[in-house]
Amino acid sequence: MVTEFIGSLVAFIVALLIGGLAIYISARVIVGVDDYSHAVITALVGAIAWALTAWIPLIGPIIALIVWIAVINWRYPGDWIKAALIGLVAWVSALVILFVLNAVLGLGIGAFGVPGV
Repeated sequence: MVTEFIGSLVAFIVALLIGGLAIYISARVIVGVDDYSHAVITALVGAIAWALTAWIPLIGPIIALIVWIAVINWRYPGDWIKAALIGLVAWVSALVILFVLNAVLGLGIGAFGVPGV
């Protein structure tokens, strides 16, 4: 039981760090913010916001996406367009990172804090 808990905790932390890395890359490219810890916190808050809204029937994923972009807009300078671009680049970055980690290294992990990956 303890081993399973530790394994789950490690998987969560790794997935959060990957989600944070994707947001870090995109925020650095789009708005020039160079702060990895800020990106990890953004991934965590964004994931919580997504979880609280995505369950709504029919329109939940759309509302959750808007709320996730709102979290990015709140955490980073710029307007809604830059926040959406940060989200888009983070999503693409997460796909590339996960492809390398999962396909090349054979790891089976995800990216916590970046929806849809």
